[in-house]
Amino acid sequence: MQHHLKICVPADIHSLNTIREFVEQAAAAYGADPDGTYDLSLAVYEAANNIVEHGYRGEPGSIEVEAERNGDSLIVRLRDQAPAFDPTQVPVPDILLPLENRPIGGLGVYLIKASVDRLEYRALPRGGNELTLVKCGIL
Repeated sequence: MQHHLKICVPADIHSLNTIREFVEQAAAAYGADPDGTYDLSLAVYEAANNIVEHGYRGEPGSIEVEAERNGDSLIVRLRDQAPAFDPTQVPVPDILLPLENRPIGGLGVYLIKASVDRLEYRALPRGGNELTLVKCGIL
């Protein structure tokens, strides 16, 4: 039987640790390995931070976080009502450029993509975003 673990928190920086702890507790409940849990937790934290900082831009809102097991994979979905934004379309930054030649920011999505096995985006039918992060082989 599949079941989902879910929380909904205010979209502010004070909720980021709550989101990270939720992912870590869900992973532990499903029996995930610590290294995979760390990577997934880091990716979810970064995605949630981007929702707060760039999505809502200080305006009130919420972030729903859902975790589920699928075979040996752990799946985390983040849903928000911020303006539509598809991080899967963000170009890969040139991390080989000298620091002084790199634009400020832009590494968050790169870090998310590097930390998970699959990243999917869909615009929600009634507005908002759903970001799915999948970490394979950790269960």
